Amino acid sequence: MSGAAGNQSSGTTEDYSYDSWYIDEPQSGQELQPEGPVDFWTVDGPWTVPAAIFMVLFSSLCLLLLAEAPLPFPTLTSPSSQDGKTEAPGGPWKMLALLYYPAFYYSLAACATVRHEASHLLGSVLSWAHLGVQVWQRAECPQAPKIYKYYSLLASMPLLLGLGFLSLWYPVQFVRSFSRRTGVGSEELQSSYPEEYLRTLLCLKKLRSSSHASKHGFLSQAWIYIRQYVYTPQQGFRLPLKLVLSATLTGTAIYQVALLLLVAVVPTIQKVRAGITTEVSYLLAGFGVVLSEDRQEVVKLVKHHLWALEVCYISALVLSCSLTFLVLIRSLVTHRVNLRALHRGAALALGPRPQSPYPSRQAIFCWMNFSAYQTAFTCLGLLVQQVIFFLAIVVLAFLVCMPVFHGRNLLLLRSLASFWPFWLTLALAVTLQNMAAHWVFLKTRHGRPELTNHCALYAATFLLFPINVLVGAVVAVWRVVLSALYNAVHLGQMDFSLLPPRAATLDPGYHTYCNFLKIEVNQSHPAMIAFCALLLRTQKPQPRMVPQDGLILGAEEGIQLLQTKDLMAKGTGPRARQGRARWGLAYTLLRNPALQAFRKRALSSAQANGIQP
Repeated sequence: MSGAAGNQSSGTTEDYSYDSWYIDEPQSGQELQPEGPVDFWTVDGPWTVPAAIFMVLFSSLCLLLLAEAPLPFPTLTSPSSQDGKTEAPGGPWKMLALLYYPAFYYSLAACATVRHEASHLLGSVLSWAHLGVQVWQRAECPQAPKIYKYYSLLASMPLLLGLGFLSLWYPVQFVRSFSRRTGVGSEELQSSYPEEYLRTLLCLKKLRSSSHASKHGFLSQAWIYIRQYVYTPQQGFRLPLKLVLSATLTGTAIYQVALLLLVAVVPTIQKVRAGITTEVSYLLAGFGVVLSEDRQEVVKLVKHHLWALEVCYISALVLSCSLTFLVLIRSLVTHRVNLRALHRGAALALGPRPQSPYPSRQAIFCWMNFSAYQTAFTCLGLLVQQVIFFLAIVVLAFLVCMPVFHGRNLLLLRSLASFWPFWLTLALAVTLQNMAAHWVFLKTRHGRPELTNHCALYAATFLLFPINVLVGAVVAVWRVVLSALYNAVHLGQMDFSLLPPRAATLDPGYHTYCNFLKIEVNQSHPAMIAFCALLLRTQKPQPRMVPQDGLILGAEEGIQLLQTKDLMAKGTGPRARQGRARWGLAYTLLRNPALQAFRKRALSSAQANGIQP
């Protein structure tokens, strides 16, 4: 935008602040209303209502997994549930319920998009009815025999939270609709997000805080570093609703999966520990394990080991949830960076092939599935992390920490100690090769490192080949472990590929993310939306000084555009400000990815002021 600003200024110092733009001028027409009652993805719509509805829907689907009657119709109960058996996860009624619940809660979302008193009243009634039914069911049956007696109550907390928010939001909107009708508190969409984005983008008044970057203290520099990994709101930018829904569903998925993993294992371990008696010594003796001659001491040792197992499981669960949440926060920062770059027309390395600006069938399909894929990846990633971290912590606790603390059962340490010649040889080989590479085979001459002693290098490479094969085997095992840990932690993250760049298109999550960005930028570019909104507004008719001939009027307007610098310096009226603002908007939209597909080929490589390369 600096180039555009320079072309507009022409050596004069004028005020380009957004308070003089024509987008802030009063309009005589009415604001455009949403096209239909199902516009969930409107840019200026409330994101809290769709987030609450999706949270309610996902929580209902989580409760569906263990429900004996997936549909709220007694006559449609499956025969297996009538016989006391649990229905399979892929039963016909549960598959039908996957379509029933979205249609069941669809009316709650549709009432929020009409923006009418009747729709708000209907939404209030529906939200109160849903909340009342859920509260009545939980109050009547707070305990359930499945998994854990309070699991159903705890798993329905996000559902009750979402319905409680909707039961308050709809009445508030109903009351505000009457206040708008009477003229009290009426608000127009002139401060909508696209226009705010455009003001921030075209405003040339820069903050002076960047000049004092060198004077920041340690805390300020630490905060700047943290902001690179923790999402914080920025002026003039707002995440798309699809990403907000994905973040909400990811948080709900973390809660639901963590709750299921916690109540499915920890209460069982506690019951087993409470039921340990002296008979456990005979059970262990049958497997050849003798912990002590005293039976009471054996009971204490077994209970202590079960307590340690419970601590390991809870620690692994806390670690898995923490890493998944941190990855989510880091992904939001990456989403903002990618969207801001694509909004200004930059080309990102989102794949081995250049992304076409045209929407495609595959891109639309990926956009529809992005939030669902993100939720599924988060659930699976949390499960995989829990298994890996639990096994690793158990091995560390029972084979290293507890044997060292108690001074017995040092099986792992003794086995490692028996292979001390192997580990000593590998350590010496690695150390000697690094020392030789630094002191013998590398010398600095004239300020540049050079390779020397080629004969000795070739001889050492040949002689140490068998030992390096063993070192390579150890490194290969470490590579597998490191790759498994890294991919397990980032399995729920879709903004980069878990495969190498050459095989990035084979990663379904990364492929979905790239196509999601393509559709999001193509259809929801804030500058494009602001541009279209300004074109569709009804402008006040301005009086024409020359009413007769249109050709003469066009010629005079062309002559006015070619005036000298003195006349340009005097051009501080409304039409001059409007012209400058429109010129800045045209320059901003010159490389808009959403409009490149519809631009003429002769203008595809146009630059500022119409100069062709």
